[in-house]
Parts: sequence; C-alpha cells; structure tokens
Amino acid sequence: MKYWIAAAGLALALPLHAAGVATPPDLPVAVQAIAAIDQDPAVAQARHVVQAATHSAAMVAASPYEWTASAMAQRRRIDGSAGSSEWSAQLERTIRIGGKAQIDRDLGDAGLRQARAQLGAARVDVARSLVDLWLDWLTARQTREGLLEQARFAEANVKAVETRRKAGDAAMLELGVAQGDLAAVQRQLSQAASTETRAHTTLRVRFPQLALDARPLSEPVPLDRDEAQWREQVAAGSEALRAAQFALRKAELTAARSRADRVPDPTLGVFTSSEASRTERVIGVSFSIPLGGTYREQGASEALQQVEVARAGLERLRRDLDVQVATGVGEATGSVERWKLAEQSATAAREGARLTQRAYSLGEADLQGLLLARRQALDAANAAVAARADALRARYRLLVDARLIWGLDE
Repeated sequence: MKYWIAAAGLALALPLHAAGVATPPDLPVAVQAIAAIDQDPAVAQARHVVQAATHSAAMVAASPYEWTASAMAQRRRIDGSAGSSEWSAQLERTIRIGGKAQIDRDLGDAGLRQARAQLGAARVDVARSLVDLWLDWLTARQTREGLLEQARFAEANVKAVETRRKAGDAAMLELGVAQGDLAAVQRQLSQAASTETRAHTTLRVRFPQLALDARPLSEPVPLDRDEAQWREQVAAGSEALRAAQFALRKAELTAARSRADRVPDPTLGVFTSSEASRTERVIGVSFSIPLGGTYREQGASEALQQVEVARAGLERLRRDLDVQVATGVGEATGSVERWKLAEQSATAAREGARLTQRAYSLGEADLQGLLLARRQALDAANAAVAARADALRARYRLLVDARLIWGLDE
C-alpha cells in the first residue's frame, strides 16, 4: 500500500514538472544530445536489461512448471508360465495454488518497471557525463584562446624592448626578461593546447556521433527555484529513486511468494499401463505434494529481511538525493557569485595591464611592472573562465537531474 501511495504521488507530481527548459546555447542541441546519449554503451546495456525483463515477466506469467511425460517398458517373467511384456505412460504437471500465479505476474511487472526506471537512470547518468565532458572541452578551448592572446602580447613586448634597446632606452637584460616571459607564456599555451586536445579526444571517443561544434561559454544565470522546489523537481523526475521503489515492491512480492510457498504446489497427473500380456489395462490419476519444512520457513524469513534491506536502500537513496540537491543548489548559487567576482577582478586586471602597457610604451613604467600587471591579468582571466565553467556546470547538472533539458523526461 505504501508503495502504491508513493507511486501515485509521483504520477501526480510529474505533470507539474514535465515542462522542460530551452537547451542552453553552449550545449549540444536536443536532437544531437539525445542521439548521442541513446547510443552510449551504458544506455544500450540498460535497454537490453529491459528486453530481458520483458521476457522474464512473460516467463513467470506463464508459470515455472511444465508438463512432464514419462514412459516405461518392462518384461515380466513368471515362473511356470510365459513371460509378459508390459508398459506404462504418464503425463503430469505441477500447478500453482494460493494466488501464486497472480503474485508471479505482479513480480514480473515490477521487474519490468524497475528495468525501465534503470534505463531512465542510465540516460541521466550519461547526460551528466556529456555535460561534464562538453564543458571540459569548451573550458580548455577558451583557456587556450586566452593564452594565445597573451602570447601575442608577449611577442609585442619583445619587439617593443628590441626597438627601445636599439634606440638606447633599454638594456640587454630587459630583452632577456621579455624573451623569458614569452617562452613561459608559450609553454603555458602548449600545455593548454594539450589539455584541449585531450578533452576533445575524450569527448569524441565517448560520444562519436556528436557534432563537436565549438561555441563560447554563456553567462551563468541565478537559479529560478529555491532548494525545496529543486528537491521536489529532482525527486519527481528521479528514475533512480523510482527504480529503488520498484526494487522494494519486488522484495515485498518476493516475500509474499515465499509465504505462499509454505504451502507447496501439488503435482497432478494421469497415467495408463498395460500388464499381464495385454490382458490388463490400467488408467488412473496421480497426486503428489512435497511436505514443507525448515527450508521453506527459512526462505520466507530471508525474504522478509530482504524487504527491510530494500526499504533501507530506498531511504538511503532518498537522503543521498536530498544531500545531492542541497549541495548542487548551494554550489550553483555560490558559483554564480564567485563568477561575478572573478569577472570583476579580470576586468580590473585587464584594464590595469592595458594602462601599464601604455605607460611602458611612453617610458613611464618599467618592464618588470608591465610583466607583473600582465601576469595578474592572465591569472585573473583564467580564474574567470574556470569560475564561469563551474557555475554553468552546477546549473546544468541540476537541469539534467531534474530532467528539464534535452527531453530526458520523455
């Protein structure tokens, strides 16, 4: 009863949360994303589990018992008389009693529903991986582009120092410092290019069907729901939670089946035989039933404990889901604030570097001051890119968990 009340509650909640949101501009479009997700090996595996569960449900609905045919031939020898050729044949089958057939059908249906929920959970997990790998690639790409711009500035600095040295306004030491700075930036650029290549390769290998068209990271936006609303949204769309509920349902049905099995199923049959040199024909029915004992009693007790295991697992998953949502909402909220601060810092550092560059060209600042200002601008720009990516990642993960993008709720 508790299971059906919970299931009914989820069914009523789903229409309130089924409407998704538009796909963010820096993520793959829904058609491409869903195609990539559905062709992932993890989703394919879960889909085969659903197909297997379909056959399993049909098996238990049809009954685990089948007709058994047996035949016997013998030669009877009687002292003082001729021998007798005899034979017998029997057809029998065990039948389910005590409502076991209906319990088996319910078990098969619960197993099928659990497999379908696990398929949905697998799609969500793969979607989270797609978000993470996609943002890793875009972040690495944007970081490399920022370093490429810094490398151009470093090259311009070297040329400026060379010009000033020829004019007698700069020492050879300054030229060496500028060249060393250029080499350091080029090293960072090479490392960033390797990181981008690695992220691109990982994404391409994991999702080979996906068109990898680069796009700039969008600006993070604050969440439009509070923590309680997000918790309700995620719980309503959580296929993992639904799978755990059906696991509990299966455990309860298995316990009911074990209790019913304490009354064993009888075996009914019909038989015929020919004896005494075909002068006797026997036709009859047979009935047999096992005598239940300790094994069945212990099996019923074990099934009851498995119900408690499934119930505890469901409660653990609920709490883990609450923690995950609370952590995700907190991270999404805090990361937007950190991104705003990082952008302000990057803007200020970029303006400071521009003014220092101008002062250096006019001879009002030394090279060390210029390189320091530019290094601060570079660090601030990288921090802003990382903060932007973190804010987007936290929000997109919530959208995926709530099944609000890419049509994951379909």
